[in-house]
Amino acid sequence: MTHVALVYEPIDIARLVARVASPSSGAIASFLGTVREVNEGRSVTGIEYSAYEEMAEREMRQIVSDAETRFNNVAIALEHRLGDIALGDVSVAIVVCHAHRAPALDACRFVIEELKKRVPIWKREHYADGSRAWVDNRATTATREVAH
Repeated sequence: MTHVALVYEPIDIARLVARVASPSSGAIASFLGTVREVNEGRSVTGIEYSAYEEMAEREMRQIVSDAETRFNNVAIALEHRLGDIALGDVSVAIVVCHAHRAPALDACRFVIEELKKRVPIWKREHYADGSRAWVDNRATTATREVAH
């Protein structure tokens, strides 16, 4: 039931729910990270995500495995987009299925927090003024300006 992937196409939330849904489960929790139009007062036009793909997928699988151990009987689907992503698009999706809501919600939060800390995925924000900056996933401060 577990599903982990890095993808270049739009994330299909209904497909992820279908992957983990079960008649034995009474709760499906989800988290969708989307591209917002302003970050730290700057107008954002999109984000470019890149990754060390082999290592990123391996670490994503480990995070899901850690969540399965910690929260017992959860089914988890996790996808993260790579490439250029437009405003409002989903960049990361987590769907967790469990018999009860508290473990489903807790596991969902655990997965996103660990993903941000541990997975080698980088984002570069594109701004309305034409500039770009690499942004640390663990913080909200742009780390380096790059002219386009």
